[in-house]
Amino acid sequence: MDTFRWAYIGSGNIARNTAKSITKGDHKITAVYSRNPETAKAFAASCGATVYSTAEQAMTAADVDGVYIATPHTSHCAYALQAIRLGKPVLCEKPVGVSAAEADAMIRAAQEHGVYFCEAMWTWFSDVALTVRQWVQSGRIGDVKRVEMDYAFPGMLMQKSSRVRMPETAGGALLDIGIYPVTYCYNLFGYPKSIHCDGRLQDGIDIYETVTLGYNGFSCVLRTSLTSLKERCVIKGSRGSIRLDWFHMASKAVLKTDEGKEVFRGKTDYLTQFTRAAEEIRAGKTESAYIPPEATRDCLRILDVCRAQMGLVYPFERSTR
Repeated sequence: MDTFRWAYIGSGNIARNTAKSITKGDHKITAVYSRNPETAKAFAASCGATVYSTAEQAMTAADVDGVYIATPHTSHCAYALQAIRLGKPVLCEKPVGVSAAEADAMIRAAQEHGVYFCEAMWTWFSDVALTVRQWVQSGRIGDVKRVEMDYAFPGMLMQKSSRVRMPETAGGALLDIGIYPVTYCYNLFGYPKSIHCDGRLQDGIDIYETVTLGYNGFSCVLRTSLTSLKERCVIKGSRGSIRLDWFHMASKAVLKTDEGKEVFRGKTDYLTQFTRAAEEIRAGKTESAYIPPEATRDCLRILDVCRAQMGLVYPFERSTR
């Protein structure tokens, strides 16, 4: 693939982390915009990009092939809509918005303008997750009986000014990390028959929850938290099981059946995600085969239900009600 040139909207941690990975491949960051001029200058200097004073200038620069949005998720929708209306392909960090309504707005705009729009959910650009789905859907473990997933990190130890802890930036466990197990189950089994969420709210955010997604004959029990450190996925079937540690960024998946043990190894990295998205854009696609728009919309619908059951309403939402 010829070098793909990106405009980065945002210059924080996720922007810096992705940049380190993708510039090892056929990618170049050519334009940068951030509301913080100082971090924008430092980030642009580290990757040889040009800083622009507005998002539109960065998006429409002559040497830009696509736009990557790496801001807090409360601003994803506005930037994505701006890029789409300018005719620019968009790869937008997860979650693409704070609600299914925002996802719908972005998806509709992309369809109306014939522009590529995709959620940057690196897990499902990886062959590890794709292999797990093939194992499950081909019946390697028989009928699914139960799924358990844990994803926790000590986010409550971060500064109160961190976006993870601020209700003004839709902080909390559900949107920041809960999106991963919800998306994992959705991509394996589709939209659930039932959704039940129990959680705890503190200082305007959710600090942990247990989400139970009900399917025909089995349930997915998903536990997310900002108060501990744990990550795993176990899928139990009538004829075997699948286990992944650190499932959202897994480098291997383990299949155990009566026939023995099989281990699949691969990469879950930003470079794979950006390369596969760039290949789809170059092929003229407007929707991703890895993260279809209906998956993005449906997963936010699930999170909407969970938030309603917990009574979680962000400050910026109260002003519109």
